[in-house]
Amino acid sequence: MFEFKLGTHVLNHIDKTEVPLFISFRQLRKRKMKKFNQTGTICVDSGGFSELSLYGKWTITPEEYIHELKRLEGLNLNFEWIAQQDMMCEDIMIKKTGLNIEEHQNRTVSNFEKLRNIEHEFQVVPVLQGKTIEDYISCYEKFESKGFDLTKEKVVGIGSICRRNSNEEITQIIKQLHCKGLKLHGFGVKSSGLKRFGKYLKSSDSLAWSASARYLKPCLECNKRSVKNCANCLQFALGWRNKLISSMKINEVII
Repeated sequence: MFEFKLGTHVLNHIDKTEVPLFISFRQLRKRKMKKFNQTGTICVDSGGFSELSLYGKWTITPEEYIHELKRLEGLNLNFEWIAQQDMMCEDIMIKKTGLNIEEHQNRTVSNFEKLRNIEHEFQVVPVLQGKTIEDYISCYEKFESKGFDLTKEKVVGIGSICRRNSNEEITQIIKQLHCKGLKLHGFGVKSSGLKRFGKYLKSSDSLAWSASARYLKPCLECNKRSVKNCANCLQFALGWRNKLISSMKINEVII
């Protein structure tokens, strides 16, 4: 059964909707003292794209990552799962770090191993990284070589695909990984991608609604509050989500 997780950067959405949410660690850690009144499930993106874009490396250690998540747990947050601190393999990221794809994969696997060895009760999700089909299979084998059977994981993320949704090779990559028995989560998959390969995914997320809302007139509620657009509007986000799910040709979508 497929589940779509609504991406959001607005922390008060956590208290206002029961739909599954997908939120960046970078946003969550901004909350210092105020407790949450969580109503739905939450999955956490590690914020790796921002980390590598800004610094060309991870500046947050695995220990700091888990420590901060435990602090947030103390603010009444419960996480369905948290993504590991992976290293994306888009060309822009390879250029930013100065490393090659293999080293990005090695560091991704090493990070997962470290996160799993730290004492905590979070469900840490491994993420496969690469560019070609051969890259992703190689990354899968690197996890295997460390003793991780990804077929037994609750979910396995597949990274570096959000900007290549229309690429036929991505469909073949996801199909091959699905055939290995992996329960895949697609990060930042657009509607065009879901129509192409959504049937091979267990779940996906998207924050695309916010970008779309920036170019539209505000809804009545936002207009009353003198907001220029609906880029932070939960009602717009939920409406966008409903339209997306209605347009998907995937059986048994969790509403």
